[in-house]
Amino acid sequence: MDAVDPLEAGAQALEGVSEADDLAVRLGLAISARDVAEAARRIAPYVKRTPVTTSSTLDEQVFGRTDDGHAGTVYFKCENFQKVGAFKFRGACNAVFAQNQDDLPAAGVITHSSGNHGQALALAGKLRQIPVTIVVPKGAPKAKVDAMRGYGAQIVEVDPSTRDAATEERVAATGALFVHPSNEPLVMAGQGTLLAEFWAQVCALQRASSGADAAQMKNELAPVFDAVVVPVGGGGMLSGVAVVARALLGPKIRIIAAEPELADDAARSKAANALQGHRDGKVPQTIADGLRTTLGSNTWPVVRDVVDEVIVVSESQIVDAMHFAFERMKLVIEPSAAVGLAAVLSDAFKRDTLQQLPKAPRVGVVFSGGNVSLREALPFQTQITSAKA
Repeated sequence: MDAVDPLEAGAQALEGVSEADDLAVRLGLAISARDVAEAARRIAPYVKRTPVTTSSTLDEQVFGRTDDGHAGTVYFKCENFQKVGAFKFRGACNAVFAQNQDDLPAAGVITHSSGNHGQALALAGKLRQIPVTIVVPKGAPKAKVDAMRGYGAQIVEVDPSTRDAATEERVAATGALFVHPSNEPLVMAGQGTLLAEFWAQVCALQRASSGADAAQMKNELAPVFDAVVVPVGGGGMLSGVAVVARALLGPKIRIIAAEPELADDAARSKAANALQGHRDGKVPQTIADGLRTTLGSNTWPVVRDVVDEVIVVSESQIVDAMHFAFERMKLVIEPSAAVGLAAVLSDAFKRDTLQQLPKAPRVGVVFSGGNVSLREALPFQTQITSAKA
């Protein structure tokens, strides 16, 4: 008997959500559950089905123990094993393959990126055999820039504060199609496929122990997850995940964004109930370089109306989380990916968030990528010292 494809299972579940039951449709958000289902089908031939893992050591640290075992479980979606080493390939792939061949300009596609989205778009363009240009801020991680070049992209380096303007100039000069790293609805929908797949995988794990089938778990809104924790920068992944979470798991699931303290625009936006930019208008120098961007016009409404809370973590907490993943989980993750784990390990999560969850909660955390140079990431104490300097 053939194994069930979790991406296909997630797509089928989303297709079963009516527009009346889809909060994203009712709120008029940029993407819906149906958009994510379509994205899943579109990218299925190209993306990896990434693994899910757990850590009993982490569960004990976060939830403690009971007489019959741990008092909760954290499931990790390991998008560090995705093509290009990050979840970004899902959204870029959807954006590229959604275009009609006749509508694609001769100059291909263009974006601005510090690394992962650029790599993702470069590979997607290579697969579709179209030109790709990446506007890269000076100082972007060398490993990521080298990977973009390796996939055949043309690299244009600019000052970090001018990359938006530089990209607009290139679009005007060449006619290339701009694919925004996070605010483009096709990208947002593509990123949402990771939770559809994650949901189906954890359904299968829980079904094996409970005997319930996936349809029962969805229709009864069983707690496949009681909470999901997602890193947030521009908010594309968070938006896609939030739309899928509400569609498949209903109003009770707690949707949590995790954000670096040095790049806390999402937390400040939630607190002010109004979109906020960078502090002092300067690009923050958090080690989580993939999260230095701000929310956009399409992602902010999702964060405002669907996301329940934002947990902010320090630079040292991010590095400690990387250390835990490397040493205890045997996983190489980049600083941006460690932010979700840092949030779960934080006092704020243990003190406040757990009070909002049922007994023995099931928490899903996204490891968003693994593109990190070990020369830069190690030793950990040096990284902490540099971040605080």
